[in-house]
Amino acid sequence: MNRIGHVIAGKTAGAFERVGPVYNPATGEQTGAVALASESEVDAAVAAAAEAFPAWRATSLSKRTEIMLAFHHLLVDNRQRLAAAITAEHGKVLSDAAGEVTRGIECVEFASGLSHLLKGGYNEQVSTGIDVYEIKQPLGVVAGITPFNFPVMVPLWMIPNALACGNTFVLKPSEKDPSPSLLIAELLAEAGLPDGVFNVVHGDAVAVNRILDHPDVQAVSFVGSTPIARHVYERGTQAGKRVQALGGAKNHMIVLPDADLDLAADAAVSAAYGSAGERCMAVSVVVPVGDIAGPLVDAIAKRIAHLQIGDGTDPASEMGPLITREHRDKVASYIGLAAEEGATVVVDGREESFAGDGFFLGVSLLDGVTPDMQAYRDEIFGPVLSVVRAGTYDEALALVNDNPYGNGTAIFTRDGGAARQFQFDVQAGMVGVNVPIPVPAGHFSFGGWKDSLFGDSHMYGPEGIHFYTRTKVVTSRWPDPATSQVDLGFPSNR
Repeated sequence: MNRIGHVIAGKTAGAFERVGPVYNPATGEQTGAVALASESEVDAAVAAAAEAFPAWRATSLSKRTEIMLAFHHLLVDNRQRLAAAITAEHGKVLSDAAGEVTRGIECVEFASGLSHLLKGGYNEQVSTGIDVYEIKQPLGVVAGITPFNFPVMVPLWMIPNALACGNTFVLKPSEKDPSPSLLIAELLAEAGLPDGVFNVVHGDAVAVNRILDHPDVQAVSFVGSTPIARHVYERGTQAGKRVQALGGAKNHMIVLPDADLDLAADAAVSAAYGSAGERCMAVSVVVPVGDIAGPLVDAIAKRIAHLQIGDGTDPASEMGPLITREHRDKVASYIGLAAEEGATVVVDGREESFAGDGFFLGVSLLDGVTPDMQAYRDEIFGPVLSVVRAGTYDEALALVNDNPYGNGTAIFTRDGGAARQFQFDVQAGMVGVNVPIPVPAGHFSFGGWKDSLFGDSHMYGPEGIHFYTRTKVVTSRWPDPATSQVDLGFPSNR
């Protein structure tokens, strides 16, 4: 049994007084026991970060850049190793895991331009003899609380920008798949990051609440479900911290009658069932408009029949298991409930059988879903795709805008005017046009609207730099050289 501890001040730690199980979801076997941090262990991690902060803040931008670039190269060299660690504890197929690492690397690339990103502004002679300029300075100790579904990518949304800006960091990853965070710590150390600048504490609500309450933690970044995001935001801000908390989603994909049917069907399948639907940008609702509804449902069902589900280490697998047995059973319960509420179960994932004790569930397709059904209202976070038919574009748009979530959305159409109108009208933070999962590239920022975001700052990219720094404005005036008592070589001083 692998014992998974914390990393505090560059050393492995953990009393293991409380532990949580870590499973291989493809087999159902418990492969590890992760230490669940006590308040004192969180305090030790924060103390290590606080002690390391003065020296790290004083480290030159060129040295920080050197470390970021070295970290980038190490992530590239260890891409497959990181992907294997993700698959072992999360279950997603290796290609998905490698893609996750790649998207995280984009954020390191962005942060490596820190000399440009941290530039301030300068105005001379705003008044006679007076200049004004601004500088960006780090906050101090900052923390990240990250989810199970992207154990490498989401931490890398936070860590590179925070460190590049001169902060020190405490990461509390999901206790369900904790090992990838230790690899991140290992690679940062190998890249030359000093001990204590980056620390990892595993844990549950005890660790989360201590981070939120700790007076030395200046800012907290969070990604997870909406109820927990709300808790993190409210408790963290009550303690006077900056908080960015990304919550849940119910992402709609609108398909207009003129859309490319094959393109839309392929997109719906990959976006709904990739990574077993366990991602906040998954398409969970397809909204066909008008006569395309029947053909689109048929095309999706046809593709589902050929979807390969199995162990994520098998190159033939296109979808792996869910994260835990309990979560799998909860997802499966929505299928029967939808049928009871009047939906048509076109494909029932519960009917597919799998050998062994892994946490597998077949994919499901529900047609005739309406907004009052539980399958529509809840974020299922699994391989269940609902079809809500709409008669017009306005009806489809209203579904998105009336939904309490506003994370991502997409429209499929050949009509540029309709696409432009949609991006103007829709109330969501990220919009795809013939792109089902519109996750921004690393030099933009990621974040939703409404109950998908608490706070006013999105993740990574330019908004990440803003979140992890505070601006200081300096107004200066110096004596006229002509009247200076110091011999500066001006004629009037001779």
